[in-house]
Amino acid sequence: MAKSGPFVADVQALRKRAREHMDAGAVTTNYEGDVATTVKILNEALATELVCILRYKYHAITAVGIDSEAVKQEFAEHASDEQEHADQIAERINQLGGNPNMNPEGLTSRASTQFVEGDSLRSMIEENLVAERIAIETYREMIRFFANHDPTTRKMLESILAKEEEHANDMQDLLVAHH
Repeated sequence: MAKSGPFVADVQALRKRAREHMDAGAVTTNYEGDVATTVKILNEALATELVCILRYKYHAITAVGIDSEAVKQEFAEHASDEQEHADQIAERINQLGGNPNMNPEGLTSRASTQFVEGDSLRSMIEENLVAERIAIETYREMIRFFANHDPTTRKMLESILAKEEEHANDMQDLLVAHH
C-alpha cells in the first residue's frame, strides 16, 4: 500500500482561491469533471425523468380493469418519485452553473426512454418496466463515467439508481401478478 503524507491544506491558499472566480458558485478549481459535459449529460437525464413522469401520470389516470386501482396507485407513486429525481437533477445542473432544460420542445428526443401510452394494463406495466430498465443501464453508465471526478453528482445518481431498481422490481411484480 502506497503511503501518502499527512493531509495538510494550505489554508491561506485555500482562502485565496475561494475568493477567486466566485461567479462559478459551487464549481471550484479542484472540480475534476468537465462542467459543460456534466450539464449535457444531466440535461439528458432530466429529459428522461420528465418523460417518465408524464408516462406514469398518464398511466395512473387512464389504466382500466378489475385490478387497475392498485396499479394506478403504484403508477402515481412512481410519477412522484420521478418528479423528485427531476428536481434533484435540475438543482444539480443549477449548482454547476448550467440551465436545466425543461423545454417541452424536443423533450422525447433528449430522453433515453419513450412515452408509450399502452393499450392495456399489462402493456402499460411492460412499458414502464422497459423504461426503468433503460434508466437503470443509463444511470449505471453515468455513475461509472463520473466516478471520482464528480462525487456529488455520482452520489446523487447512485440514490436515483437505487430508486429506479426498486421501480423495476415493482413493475416486475405487477407483471407477474397480471400475467
